[in-house]
This record gives sequence, C-alpha cells and structure tokens, in this order.
Amino acid sequence: MDAKTLARIGAVIFVAVAITATTIELTRKDEPAETSVTGRSVVTHADPVRAELLRCQALGEEGPRDPACLRAWAENRNRFLAPGARSEERLPDAQPAPFPTPTPAQPAEAQ
Repeated sequence: MDAKTLARIGAVIFVAVAITATTIELTRKDEPAETSVTGRSVVTHADPVRAELLRCQALGEEGPRDPACLRAWAENRNRFLAPGARSEERLPDAQPAPFPTPTPAQPAEAQ
C-alpha cells in the first residue's frame, strides 16, 4: 500500500471515531449529581459586618458619608490585612444608622 491510501484510511477512521463520540455525547442523558451525606453539620453564624455592608450597599450615594459604613468597610479590609484576627471579637454591637430621608431639591434661581 502506498502512503496516500494509508493516510486516507487513517483520516476516514478518525472521522468515524469523531462522529461516534459526538453521537454518544449528544444522546447521553444528564444525571443529577449525587450528594454525599457527611456527619458534619454546617453552622452558619450571623455576620454583623456582612449585614452592615449590605445595608450600606442599599444606601447608594449616602454610603461613603455614613460613619457606620466607613467603619464596616474598614473592618472588612482588616479581615484581609490582619490574618488570624476574628472580626466578631473586634466589632462591638452598634445600632445601624437609619436610612436617610430625602431632602427636597432647592429650586434654581432664575437669572
């Protein structure tokens, strides 16, 4: 057999394998992932900094001027810069600032 014929046979076999693999993949049904049950229970603690950050996010433009938000952002930064520090121990319970009340816009003076 010459090299051209051998190359053509190899190409046909390669295409046949590719078509077969594609067909198998397309006809496969999605099976739900098995969930493993462990003896551990996941305990989630209320995170006061996260709650405060979410409140600050809701404030919008008033957030950078709110002292409680500035304190929460500083505490969040300290979590990354002070490894091993527990934020719950350093963060005293503080009352969140009330939502700001909108002030009426001052009319522009006619010139």
